[in-house]
Amino acid sequence: MNVVILSIILCFAAYLLGSIPSSVWIGRWFYGIDIREHGSGNAGTTNTFRVLGTTPGIVVFIVDIFKGWLAVNLIRIIHTLEPGTAPFVNFQLLLGGLAVLGHIFPVYVGFKGGKGVATLLGIVLAIHPLAALITLSIFTVILLISKYVSLSSMLAGLSFPFLIIYIFKTTIISLVIFSILISILLVVTHQKNIVRLADREENKVRFRRASSNQFPRRKR
Repeated sequence: MNVVILSIILCFAAYLLGSIPSSVWIGRWFYGIDIREHGSGNAGTTNTFRVLGTTPGIVVFIVDIFKGWLAVNLIRIIHTLEPGTAPFVNFQLLLGGLAVLGHIFPVYVGFKGGKGVATLLGIVLAIHPLAALITLSIFTVILLISKYVSLSSMLAGLSFPFLIIYIFKTTIISLVIFSILISILLVVTHQKNIVRLADREENKVRFRRASSNQFPRRKR
C-alpha cells in the first residue's frame, strides 16, 4: 500500500481510537445513565470517579491511557520511518494529537467528550515512557495528598516540559513544543477548575464504590 494512503488511514484510525467514550459507555451499560448529565458534566476520568466511584474511575483511566498509547503506536505499521528520529516522533505526535481530538470530540457520542488528560498520558507513555512514569508519579502523589484530580493533572502536566527540556535534554524540537503545548492545554481546559480551587469549591475525589441503584434506570 502507498505510504501516503496508509498514513491517512492511520490518522483516521487514531481519531477513532481516541473517540472511544469509555466513561459514557460504562455509565450507560452498567448504571443506566449518561455521565455527562451528572457531576461536572465532563466525560472523563475525574467525573467518573466523582459520579460512578473508584472501580469505574480506574477502568476509564486505564482505557483512556491505553487508547492514547495504541493510537501513537499505529506508526509501527509504517516500516519506512526510523524509530527515534524527528520524522518518526513528528508522526507519533500527529497520531497522538488526533487521538486527543477524538477524546474531546468523540464521533460516537455526539462530539461531546472529556478533557483528554489520561489520553495525553498514554501518548507520552508511548513517546517517552520514563518521562511519562515520572509525570504519573507526580500526579499520584499530589492526588493522594490533595484529593483534587484537576490540581494533580495540571501540576503533573506542568512538570512534563521541565522533564523533557531540563532533565532528559531532548533535541527534537517538535517534542519540546508538544510538551509546552500540553501544559498550556491543561491549564486552558481547567479554567473553571482553577476558579473553583481558588474559591475552595472544587470537589474532592472520594474513593468509594457506586451502586447502580443510586441512579434511576432510563426506559429503553
